[in-house]
Amino acid sequence: MDEVKYAEDLMVGDVIDLGSHTVGEAEMVDFSTVWDPQDSHLDAEAAAHGYFGGLIASGVHTIAVYQRLAVLGAYRHWSVIGARGLRDVRFLRPVRPGDVLTGLMVIDGVELDDRGRGLVTTTGQLADAQGRDVFSLLTEVYLHRRP
Repeated sequence: MDEVKYAEDLMVGDVIDLGSHTVGEAEMVDFSTVWDPQDSHLDAEAAAHGYFGGLIASGVHTIAVYQRLAVLGAYRHWSVIGARGLRDVRFLRPVRPGDVLTGLMVIDGVELDDRGRGLVTTTGQLADAQGRDVFSLLTEVYLHRRP
């Protein structure tokens, strides 16, 4: 594992590749069965006659995919205290079964305080295999400062 990064190690403008995740149909249906049981996420036949013309992932599932990629690609290497918030969550394009989503994170701000921590603000996005953005958000995460 790489050296742990503290708040002051992150620089505004840093771009972090978060890797990719393929969203399978079974995963979409399983997630939505528990967390967002709407026909557009669960029932292929009903979804085919709906607004999107087929199954789409739940927005909550899309957030979960981003979170997984953010943890694996960044947060597990950082000295994270916890999140302060998510803002400006945007669902830009439907996520379909089989879509390969690639995550990207940009460091927008690092504010150090006198309590031994820093607030790191990021812009995150997911894009499909064609490079089209499907999701974006702003996050605020507290990190420890160097001891």
